[in-house]
Amino acid sequence: MYKILISGYYGFNNIGDESILTAVIASLRDKLDDIDITVLSQNPESTIEKYNVKSVNRKSFKAIIKAVRKCDLLISGGGSLLQDTTSKKSIIYYLMIMWLAKIFRKKIFIYSQGIGPIISKINRRLTAETLKTVSGIVVRDEASKELLIEIGVNSNKIFVTADPVLRIKKADLSIGRKILEKAGYTEDENKITVGFAIREKKIHSNFVDEICISINKLVEEYNAQIVLIPFHFSEDMAVLEEIKLRLGDMVICIKQKYLTEEMLSIIGNMDVLVGVRLHALIHAAIMEVPMIAISYDPKINSFMHSLDMKAMCSMYDFKSEFFIEEFDKTVKESEMIKNNIKSKIDKLIKKLDTNEDMIKKIMKN
Repeated sequence: MYKILISGYYGFNNIGDESILTAVIASLRDKLDDIDITVLSQNPESTIEKYNVKSVNRKSFKAIIKAVRKCDLLISGGGSLLQDTTSKKSIIYYLMIMWLAKIFRKKIFIYSQGIGPIISKINRRLTAETLKTVSGIVVRDEASKELLIEIGVNSNKIFVTADPVLRIKKADLSIGRKILEKAGYTEDENKITVGFAIREKKIHSNFVDEICISINKLVEEYNAQIVLIPFHFSEDMAVLEEIKLRLGDMVICIKQKYLTEEMLSIIGNMDVLVGVRLHALIHAAIMEVPMIAISYDPKINSFMHSLDMKAMCSMYDFKSEFFIEEFDKTVKESEMIKNNIKSKIDKLIKKLDTNEDMIKKIMKN
């Protein structure tokens, strides 16, 4: 039995990261024989129940040391673990797990991670020195590879694939339809349904003001039905509730936590998805739903680039008038966008096999 320990941002009810874990575990089990998986999690009990794996508390240093000592291979990823813009401490945490693995002479694999931004010179140096000696590095986009090369990691060690969530299969639309109906949605063939997955920590901001103006215009000019979708429940609900408070019956707000399949199905019922959350956009791509990306981080630009598309703008320069233009264009070109997405996703999924192919080689050595 080959023991694999997975380190990442798991157990926080962030549907994006939980979708990553769903995809990684399924792929490992599908392509590797005789493995035993343990996950470092904020909520070990929930992780054990959801994924049928072993799990230990990611905040217990004693439990982490024990788990690292027991494993044969540490998988770091996926997600954006090695960056220091949203948190100064998290990058040190994930590097520390790798340092422990090095101390106990365990093999380390970087699994389709998005690297950066890394601003601090010390963090850049620590990241480079740590990754220079790992057993394998797979990143999800070219920008991540370029950053690693820039800070001193040998380019020959780095392979580019895609976000592992892309491997998740399409969901049955009836699941999401029932959830939407419960939230107050009524299906109407004469109305276009637009989902908004918003990431914004300030409920009183220019961005929120402009989003509300945009939604108002969609309802008035397109007779649209608007659905507010929380992707990171604990972070997103405050701003979604503020939008609901301002716009009232103009919007429907999803107010419960849902699992990956349910969220995929909810998004699959949209005609257009407006996303500031990376994995909301990825879910839309899986379900072949035309999307309008609003960027807050380079990872969104990188994902859209992988689809031969572009983010409309940054959330910091979002204007309702430009959004309406983009929306109109997206609706008119929706069939072409769907065909393009399907073509690109199929190619990206094939690339993802690189992860398990490399892990197989590591397991044999």
